[in-house]
Amino acid sequence: MKALKLPKGGIKPRPAVLSMAPYSPPTGGRLDKLRLDFNENTVGCSPRVIEALKTQISAGQLAVYPEYSQAKEAVAAYFHVKPERFVFTNGTDEAIQVFVNTYVDDGQEVVMLKPSYAMYRFYSEVAGARIKEVAYPYPAMEFPLQEVLDAITPETRAVIFANPNNPTGTGISLLGIERILHRARKAVVMVDEAYYEFSGVTALTEIERVPNLFVCRTFSKVFGMAAMRLGCLFSHEANVALLHKAQSPYSVNSLAVTAAQAAIQDPAYVETYVAEVLAARELLCFGLEKLGITYVPSSGNFVLGHFGKRALEVRDALRGEGILVRDRSYEAPGCVRITVGTREQTRRLLAELEKVWNQ
Repeated sequence: MKALKLPKGGIKPRPAVLSMAPYSPPTGGRLDKLRLDFNENTVGCSPRVIEALKTQISAGQLAVYPEYSQAKEAVAAYFHVKPERFVFTNGTDEAIQVFVNTYVDDGQEVVMLKPSYAMYRFYSEVAGARIKEVAYPYPAMEFPLQEVLDAITPETRAVIFANPNNPTGTGISLLGIERILHRARKAVVMVDEAYYEFSGVTALTEIERVPNLFVCRTFSKVFGMAAMRLGCLFSHEANVALLHKAQSPYSVNSLAVTAAQAAIQDPAYVETYVAEVLAARELLCFGLEKLGITYVPSSGNFVLGHFGKRALEVRDALRGEGILVRDRSYEAPGCVRITVGTREQTRRLLAELEKVWNQ
C-alpha cells in the first residue's frame, strides 16, 4: 500500500487508522450490466416497495426527523421478536460498527475468520482492537469450528462471523454456533445472517436465552434494497438498550423504514426469489462441473469457483461481455465469486464462461 502523504502542517490520525488498508467499494457504471459481483438481488425489490415510496412519502414527512415506532412494530412481528430486541441500523455495516463501539476497547482481542466480510476487520481496526484471524481451510473452505474454539481464550472480547460466510458460501449448524457461544461465555458473539434466507440456519431464536449473542440481518440481499442501507441488529433487550447508547439516534432514514414495511408485506416475493436463486445455484454448479471448474459448495446466493491462474482473465473477459463477477484471488488464491441470479441470467453467464474457458 502506498504511504499516505499528509499536507504540510497536517495532523496525523490515530495509529490504528494509519495502519489500515483502505476498503475498495464497487466501481461505478454497474447498472447496465449483469451484476454478479456483489451478491445483490439481481432483479430488484418488490413492486410494493416502489409503490410505497411513491405514495407514502410527502414533502412534510421529509422535513421531519425519522420516527421508528410503527416500523419497529411491523418488522419485529415479521422476525418474530419483540421490538425491544433489535435496533435499526444503516445497513449491516453500521450494525458491526455499533456492536464494536459498544463492546470493544483499544487493545482488546476480536476473533474473526478469513476470508470473510471486510467490514468485520475494518471496524475492529478502527477501534484499535487486536485481531485474531482463523483461516478457512483451502480449498474446501469448510467452517473451521475446532480452530475457532481453540482461538477463543479468556482474553477474547468479541467473536464475529457470518453464517453462511462470504465469500466462501459455507456455513455452520446451530449446534456449532451453540458450541462457540458456550466457549465464548465471557465475550460477545455476533452472527451475521445476511444470507439466511438462502441457508435456512439461524441463531435468532436464541437471543433471549443466550445473553452474549447478537444476530444481524439485512434488507440489502434477498429484499433487493441495497441502495436503501437498512439492517437490523438483534439481541437481548438489555443489550439493545446499550447498543442504542452507542448509536446515532437518526442514522436510518425514513425512506428506508417505509420501504422495509412494504417489503415485509410481500413475503411471496421473497419466497419466489429464493426458490429461483436456489434453482439457479444448482444450474450454475452443474455448469461449472461440465466445464471442469471446481467450486466450494455454497449455502448462499453465490458460488466461489476455483479458476486458478486464469481468474483475472475470466473476470476481465466476462466484464467485456457485460457480466460482472468478483475476483477474490487476493484472499483465496485463484478464486472468483459468482453471484447467483435467475436461471435465465445463469444460462447467459455459463454460455459466455464456456467461450472464455475453452479458448
